[in-house]
Amino acid sequence: MTNGLDEKGKCHIFVDDMNQGQKDIFRVRVISVGFITLALAVFKPFGLDAWHWQAYMHLLNIFVLGVAVCMLTDIVMKYIVKMPCNMEDIHNIPSLSEMMENDADMEVRSYSEDINYFIRRNLYFQIVNTVLESLMICLYRHFMLSSRVEGNQLSWNNFFETLLIIAFCSFAIGLYWRFKFRSKYLAAELEDTKMLNMRLKRKSETSDTLHTPTEQHLNEIVLSGTTNESVTLQITNLLYIEAVGNYVKVYHLRDGKVQNDMLRATSKQMEDDLRQYPMIVRCHRAFLVNLGQVEQIVSHSGTMQLIIKHSHESIPVSRSKMSQIKDVIKNMY
Repeated sequence: MTNGLDEKGKCHIFVDDMNQGQKDIFRVRVISVGFITLALAVFKPFGLDAWHWQAYMHLLNIFVLGVAVCMLTDIVMKYIVKMPCNMEDIHNIPSLSEMMENDADMEVRSYSEDINYFIRRNLYFQIVNTVLESLMICLYRHFMLSSRVEGNQLSWNNFFETLLIIAFCSFAIGLYWRFKFRSKYLAAELEDTKMLNMRLKRKSETSDTLHTPTEQHLNEIVLSGTTNESVTLQITNLLYIEAVGNYVKVYHLRDGKVQNDMLRATSKQMEDDLRQYPMIVRCHRAFLVNLGQVEQIVSHSGTMQLIIKHSHESIPVSRSKMSQIKDVIKNMY
């Protein structure tokens, strides 16, 4: 019964998020079209000044039709271009306190991927919408404005003139929204990084008390390369492995001190040998890292680095590996 209520509550939350997302989409479209309409009111192209006070009635009509065209463009983007708008994800990013309250069920999302998707979709939306808005205004000029201004008759020259004006306005408003949403995402990425660091801290506090001498003996591994050389260590003491040409450097703790041993092997071979340990992951083409030995995650402008305990070295994370790193940290508990 409780599970049913929980599922029902989640459904209500999901519906509320979707409704909020749709409202945000509409608000963005209205503001964008309002900006273009204001520009037309100031500069009065298309012979609008010949209509005197009636020009403002025409501008109101253009505004309403412009919002409708934006909604049509969203439909085109969703069903034809196959790029639905995830505005509910943008505007309903939980705060750090909400993350902590729902820590067990919270999924770590890749905000850098969301940023790239949103920017790419926004670019495609602007291209499609600019063409449709220009066509709509050309038709309006032909049927509603040409009675006083003959130059408003439908023609290719009028279409390209309108396209140039709308493209300039669309570019200006696009820069505004791009800056606003990117700033919002970067702030959310900072919240995301704080949550990940809290998980790492909790994992570090618990792992220090869980390893008995018997467990340590069971966790002992031997890493070897193509020669007779090998490295014996506790898996929990492995910090990271760096690929250097035809060799790898194994950084690990021995008697509380950081030590590195070189083996003639590839990082792919090391990755295969350590595949049974989920905390050992590839974060970069040149690095394998033990997430249990990560002291802190540093994230900035869509990039990520891992600060290693004891050595305090900074290890880069490839963009393609960010989601995997976050998923592993999410599943620590």
